Amino acid sequence: MTVLEGARERRVRTGGIELCVAELGDPERPTLVLVHGYPDSKEVWSEVASRLADRFHVVLYDVRGHGCSTAPEPLRGGFTLEKLTDDFLAVVDAVSPGRAVHLVGHDWGSVQAWEFVTVERTRDRIASFTSMSGPSLDHFGHWINRRLRRPTPRRVGQLLGQGAKSWYVYLLHTPALPELAWRGPLGKRWPGILRRLEKVPAGTYPTSSLPDDAAHGAWLYRDNVRARLRRPRTDAHAHAPVQLITPLGDAYLSERLYDELERWVPRLTRRTLAAKHWVPRTRPDQLSAWIAEFVTSVEAEGGGEKAAATPKATGPYAERFGGQLVLVTGAGSGIGRATASAFAEAGARVIAVDLDAESAARTAETCRLIGAPEAWAETVDVSDEQAVEKLAAKVQAELGVVDVLVNNAGTGLAGSFFDTTPEDWRKVLDVNLWGVVHGCRLFGRQMIDRGQGGHIVNIASAAAFQPSRVLPAYSTSKAAVLMLSECLRAELAGRDIGVTAICPGLVNTGITSRARFVGVDAEEEKRRRQRSTRVYRLRNYPPEKVASAVLRAVARNEAVVPVTPEARGAYALSRFAPRVLRWLARVEPPL
Repeated sequence: MTVLEGARERRVRTGGIELCVAELGDPERPTLVLVHGYPDSKEVWSEVASRLADRFHVVLYDVRGHGCSTAPEPLRGGFTLEKLTDDFLAVVDAVSPGRAVHLVGHDWGSVQAWEFVTVERTRDRIASFTSMSGPSLDHFGHWINRRLRRPTPRRVGQLLGQGAKSWYVYLLHTPALPELAWRGPLGKRWPGILRRLEKVPAGTYPTSSLPDDAAHGAWLYRDNVRARLRRPRTDAHAHAPVQLITPLGDAYLSERLYDELERWVPRLTRRTLAAKHWVPRTRPDQLSAWIAEFVTSVEAEGGGEKAAATPKATGPYAERFGGQLVLVTGAGSGIGRATASAFAEAGARVIAVDLDAESAARTAETCRLIGAPEAWAETVDVSDEQAVEKLAAKVQAELGVVDVLVNNAGTGLAGSFFDTTPEDWRKVLDVNLWGVVHGCRLFGRQMIDRGQGGHIVNIASAAAFQPSRVLPAYSTSKAAVLMLSECLRAELAGRDIGVTAICPGLVNTGITSRARFVGVDAEEEKRRRQRSTRVYRLRNYPPEKVASAVLRAVARNEAVVPVTPEARGAYALSRFAPRVLRWLARVEPPL
């Protein structure tokens, strides 16, 4: 029996075997068919399926010889792609007669699904296909042949790299050994291996049928891999829109396998995910969001030939951040607004947070216009712990857990240490440091509890490592943010949550027009603000470049990122020639 809570189960007979099929959701809604990989059963999809069931008719089935489905006799020759296609059509005819389905495959489920979406007899039965961690064997065969026919150092390196990643494929072709291993020690240790190496949460997956599933599934490789790689089909063109989700940390498949995929898929949407191979278990939130978005867009366009080939997002990181939930504080202007807009252009869902409600609303509206599927405005004082706590609870309840948090809100203060009152110190630290602490603590805890990774970006400053006689409070607050980021990065590394400190230099934003200058009267403070603003404008480093650095840092999981040339120079001096910075700190700037 299935362990999918609330699922309706049926049996479908085809080709002398019986397939176990589970259904969730309303059959009147668009049907999604989720196909599992090796050595899994349909339960690998349980977390994704439960998240999609309120919007779609979700269908999962155990591939022949797996889970509760029966195995062919004899096993040899019983797992060919042609017979697997027969199974798929039998399931589709049973659960969605007369209406095309949206296909989703992982690992060997994706390998099968590539066959389904490229053979003529399934035309008009598939509305879309979402592929993850499993290439078409035909495409793979042509990929290999092109590199063998025209070898270059780069192409040879790609072949050798994928060859090393495919070590397990060779073992699965050996007689009897895989069966003995899976029904022996490997089958017992596999759940622990997944937890340690892939960070797969403990629970009801994998099921007790694993040893038999893995032993039977070895014939998937034996019946198909060598035959297709030697003689790949030349007509393996997809006849439905395809969404490709590539986990960047996949230990078994190289990203280069998909370099030429547009040749075979004229309507292709690409996504990348900072995760390892078993994404249906480690990143169900992100997968369900991307699947729902893709299926909805195909349905809206009428499916099939009318479906759009690319997402609306046009930013350079659309593959990485499309559909993710991003929260930016201080988003009403400057670096915050530019960062929110950059994530919007990459197709992220954006929450623009600012103390000024009108500014936050303008940023959210801009995000919607330039590519964000959704954008919201929230008014919060980040120095108010209870207010941030309410915001975190509201976001989680209504939108889910944030994938990327950008703690950007900040305030400026200049003047002598001895002119800076305790109240001045409290105001600067409350926003610049405690605002970051509140965000990291509350949203970071949600990321930890979800167990699917994430990223925290803290906007520090070049002042964090460049001392100044006129910025004691501001520099101290930003130095604390930098060290907090480094400490938090170390603590969260084992949970796949990255932490980045961004250190801009002189950036043309509105912070100088709002900065306070202590130790002078109102007229002198106004004059110094105007002069500082002119200096920043003359420097004219746009906040959009900082925003680009933020997205790049998250995509690469960088630790500390000095942005402007002067920030990079100061950072280098702080590491290799700190005495120079100490000398420069004594120079009184012309105010």
